[in-house]
Amino acid sequence: MIAILATTWTFTAISQTADISHQLRGIVETQRKAWNDGDIEKFMEAYWKNDSLVYIGKNGVTYGYQNTLRKYKTNYPTRDKMGVLQFTIIQLRPLSPGYYYMIGKWHLDRKDGNAEGNFTLLFKEIDGKWVIVADHSS
Repeated sequence: MIAILATTWTFTAISQTADISHQLRGIVETQRKAWNDGDIEKFMEAYWKNDSLVYIGKNGVTYGYQNTLRKYKTNYPTRDKMGVLQFTIIQLRPLSPGYYYMIGKWHLDRKDGNAEGNFTLLFKEIDGKWVIVADHSS
Protein backbone atom coordinates (compact mmCIF):
# COMPACT_ATOMS: atom_id res chain seq x y z
CA MET A 1 0.00 0.00 0.00
CA ILE A 2 2.81 2.42 0.88
CA ALA A 3 4.49 1.72 -2.47
CA ILE A 4 1.27 2.53 -4.32
CA LEU A 5 0.84 5.80 -2.40
CA ALA A 6 4.49 6.75 -3.00
CA THR A 7 4.17 5.98 -6.71
CA THR A 8 0.93 7.96 -6.96
CA TRP A 9 2.50 10.91 -5.13
CA THR A 10 5.59 10.78 -7.40
CA PHE A 11 3.49 10.77 -10.59
CA THR A 12 1.35 13.62 -9.22
CA ALA A 13 4.45 15.68 -8.37
CA ILE A 14 5.97 15.03 -11.81
CA SER A 15 2.69 15.96 -13.49
CA GLN A 16 2.40 19.18 -11.45
CA THR A 17 6.01 20.11 -12.25
CA ALA A 18 5.42 19.52 -15.96
CA ASP A 19 2.23 21.61 -15.82
CA ILE A 20 3.98 24.49 -14.06
CA SER A 21 6.91 24.29 -16.48
CA HIS A 22 4.46 24.52 -19.37
CA GLN A 23 2.74 27.54 -17.75
CA LEU A 24 6.02 29.38 -17.17
CA ARG A 25 7.25 28.72 -20.70
CA GLY A 26 3.89 30.03 -21.91
CA ILE A 27 4.32 33.22 -19.90
CA VAL A 28 7.70 33.89 -21.51
CA GLU A 29 6.28 33.10 -24.96
CA THR A 30 3.44 35.57 -24.36
CA GLN A 31 6.05 38.16 -23.38
CA ARG A 32 7.99 37.51 -26.57
CA LYS A 33 4.90 37.94 -28.72
CA ALA A 34 3.87 41.13 -26.90
CA TRP A 35 7.35 42.58 -27.33
CA ASN A 36 7.38 41.75 -31.02
CA ASP A 37 3.97 43.43 -31.35
CA GLY A 38 5.48 46.56 -29.77
CA ASP A 39 3.33 46.22 -26.65
CA ILE A 40 5.52 46.85 -23.59
CA GLU A 41 2.45 47.08 -21.32
CA LYS A 42 1.39 43.54 -22.28
CA PHE A 43 5.01 42.36 -21.99
CA MET A 44 5.01 43.66 -18.41
CA GLU A 45 1.88 41.68 -17.44
CA ALA A 46 4.20 38.79 -16.54
CA TYR A 47 5.76 40.86 -13.75
CA TRP A 48 4.54 41.22 -10.18
CA LYS A 49 2.66 44.50 -9.91
CA ASN A 50 4.30 45.43 -6.63
CA ASP A 51 6.89 47.85 -5.27
CA SER A 52 8.99 44.84 -4.26
CA LEU A 53 9.57 43.67 -7.84
CA VAL A 54 13.33 43.61 -8.50
CA TYR A 55 14.89 44.19 -11.92
CA ILE A 56 18.67 44.04 -12.28
CA GLY A 57 20.21 45.22 -15.53
CA LYS A 58 23.51 46.62 -16.75
CA ASN A 59 22.82 49.95 -15.00
CA GLY A 60 22.02 48.46 -11.61
CA VAL A 61 18.95 47.56 -9.58
CA THR A 62 15.45 48.91 -10.18
CA TYR A 63 12.74 48.33 -7.59
CA GLY A 64 9.03 48.30 -8.28
CA TYR A 65 6.69 47.54 -11.14
CA GLN A 66 6.15 51.15 -12.23
CA ASN A 67 9.88 51.94 -12.18
CA THR A 68 10.62 48.83 -14.23
CA LEU A 69 7.90 49.71 -16.74
CA ARG A 70 9.28 53.25 -17.00
CA LYS A 71 12.79 51.88 -17.56
CA TYR A 72 11.61 49.64 -20.40
CA LYS A 73 9.71 52.50 -22.03
CA THR A 74 12.72 54.81 -21.73
CA ASN A 75 15.22 52.27 -23.08
CA TYR A 76 12.95 51.06 -25.89
CA PRO A 77 10.94 54.11 -27.02
CA THR A 78 10.34 52.96 -30.62
CA ARG A 79 9.65 49.75 -32.54
CA ASP A 80 13.09 50.07 -34.15
CA LYS A 81 14.75 50.17 -30.71
CA MET A 82 12.64 47.21 -29.57
CA GLY A 83 13.52 45.05 -32.55
CA VAL A 84 12.47 41.42 -32.73
CA LEU A 85 12.93 39.43 -29.53
CA GLN A 86 13.87 35.78 -29.23
CA PHE A 87 14.31 33.77 -26.03
CA THR A 88 16.24 30.56 -25.49
CA ILE A 89 15.40 28.83 -22.23
CA ILE A 90 18.42 27.00 -20.86
CA GLN A 91 17.10 25.81 -17.52
CA LEU A 92 13.83 25.86 -15.61
CA ARG A 93 13.70 24.38 -12.12
CA PRO A 94 11.61 24.48 -8.98
CA LEU A 95 13.28 25.99 -5.93
CA SER A 96 10.52 25.16 -3.47
CA PRO A 97 6.73 25.01 -3.54
CA GLY A 98 5.60 28.25 -5.14
CA TYR A 99 9.00 29.28 -6.56
CA TYR A 100 10.75 28.49 -9.86
CA TYR A 101 13.76 29.97 -11.55
CA MET A 102 14.49 30.19 -15.24
CA ILE A 103 17.86 30.79 -16.90
CA GLY A 104 18.04 31.74 -20.53
CA LYS A 105 19.32 33.94 -23.31
CA TRP A 106 17.64 36.84 -25.06
CA HIS A 107 18.40 38.24 -28.51
CA LEU A 108 17.10 41.35 -30.27
CA ASP A 109 17.35 41.70 -34.05
CA ARG A 110 17.43 45.44 -34.75
CA LYS A 111 18.15 47.67 -37.72
CA ASP A 112 20.67 49.75 -35.77
CA GLY A 113 22.51 46.76 -34.30
CA ASN A 114 21.53 43.56 -32.61
CA ALA A 115 21.69 43.09 -28.86
CA GLU A 116 21.81 39.97 -26.75
CA GLY A 117 22.46 38.73 -23.26
CA ASN A 118 21.43 36.35 -20.51
CA PHE A 119 18.67 36.38 -17.94
CA THR A 120 17.59 34.74 -14.71
CA LEU A 121 13.94 35.02 -13.74
CA LEU A 122 12.47 34.17 -10.35
CA PHE A 123 8.81 33.18 -10.59
CA LYS A 124 6.51 33.09 -7.59
CA GLU A 125 2.94 31.85 -7.41
CA ILE A 126 0.84 34.62 -5.91
CA ASP A 127 -2.92 34.23 -5.51
CA GLY A 128 -2.90 31.28 -7.92
CA LYS A 129 -0.99 33.16 -10.64
CA TRP A 130 2.68 32.79 -11.58
CA VAL A 131 4.50 36.11 -11.84
CA ILE A 132 8.10 37.27 -12.21
CA VAL A 133 9.23 38.74 -8.88
CA ALA A 134 12.92 39.18 -9.83
CA ASP A 135 14.62 39.60 -13.20
CA HIS A 136 18.38 39.79 -13.70
CA SER A 137 19.08 40.53 -17.35
CA SER A 138 22.48 41.37 -18.74
